[in-house]
Amino acid sequence: MSIHVIFYAPFFMETTLRFVAGAAKLPGVRLSLVSQDPAEKLPPGLRSALAAHWRVDNALDPAQLVSAARALASRLGPPVRMLGALEQLQVPLAKAREALGVAGLDIESARNFRDKPRMKDVLRAAGLPCARHVLAENAEQARVFAGLAGFPLVAKPPAGAGGKGTFRVDSAHDLSRLLHQYPPSAREPTLLEEFVSGAEHSFDSIVIKGKPAWYSISRYMPAPLQVLENPWIQWCVFLPRDVSGPEFQPIRDAGFRAVEALGLHTGLSHMEWFQLRDGRVAISEVGARPPGAQFTSLMSWAHDLDFYQAWPRLMVFDEFDPPPRKYAVGAAYFRGQKSAAGGSRVRAIHGLDEAQRRFGHLVVESRLPSAGQFASDSYEGEGYVIIRDPDSAEIENALKQIVGLVRVELG
Repeated sequence: MSIHVIFYAPFFMETTLRFVAGAAKLPGVRLSLVSQDPAEKLPPGLRSALAAHWRVDNALDPAQLVSAARALASRLGPPVRMLGALEQLQVPLAKAREALGVAGLDIESARNFRDKPRMKDVLRAAGLPCARHVLAENAEQARVFAGLAGFPLVAKPPAGAGGKGTFRVDSAHDLSRLLHQYPPSAREPTLLEEFVSGAEHSFDSIVIKGKPAWYSISRYMPAPLQVLENPWIQWCVFLPRDVSGPEFQPIRDAGFRAVEALGLHTGLSHMEWFQLRDGRVAISEVGARPPGAQFTSLMSWAHDLDFYQAWPRLMVFDEFDPPPRKYAVGAAYFRGQKSAAGGSRVRAIHGLDEAQRRFGHLVVESRLPSAGQFASDSYEGEGYVIIRDPDSAEIENALKQIVGLVRVELG
């Protein structure tokens, strides 16, 4: 007997559709899809794999999510699970689940993950290491906090995703300029954090019924804030083959304690954290959903496991078989360099042939930039390449050389 599962995907982005396709392959599942995009935009093979589709005007409106679920339930029966991979969808989806009595992440826990100041309060109350912060509703609160924490500071939106809208504030002058440009208010406060210096990593983990089941650790090269502040920087994500060493014990302990404190019972979470020079860790933020920026692909290549199907299986059946980590992997992101004349398209790509000659044997996945394509508005840039090898040193060295060789020229 099959069960009805609903996947909510506001727009048919490539990565989202890979999760939908993974869910559609689950045995014993009739998958329906709710979106703002019309069904006609789906790839034909995926469209035929769905049991039903329902279109809404606003996929972030809990009432519309509930209405869609009830309409689909009249055809396929009550949903057993309601899934969504998008960060901004987690609270609306939790509200819809509660209204329909469907199991999954509850509203309060979803808010713990989505609301960054609230998240920090929960983590600090649990005795977990994270940067001091304030949710400033006016300029005076911001200046008082700056006086206590000192500069530099990090300013970010309370419900941010993917690092967008994040700024480094180095001085009182920078703070005054920020407050003038984005005046904080009770309705639109500004989150200020003390700046934490150290190597930045991610901690991706799975818990099942409250018990730790698996984790992955990666390192950013360089840190995301530096990437956001410098559009010319080409950056990398590196997943070493072995993450079992004692240097990662502090984050293994703190990471699982953090997702427990925030309320994740079963699911995959993505955590940003810093490894300080003295060995301590500091948690930056956590999302109760699959990671973006090709992280899911990286984890898949490192373990020879399709995480685009493993995540829906986890969320539907509470099942996950921890795989061995067979390879070191990494992604190099190619970001366009603007010329003096400006321009919004890729004009030329330099160094690609040499990078291919040196490291082509390591490549397992790529989306290379091409002349004429529009410049990306994402920190991920105009293209990427994923490489893997059993030797971690080989991958780390190759990543550094690839981003030094390849240059995307905009014009």
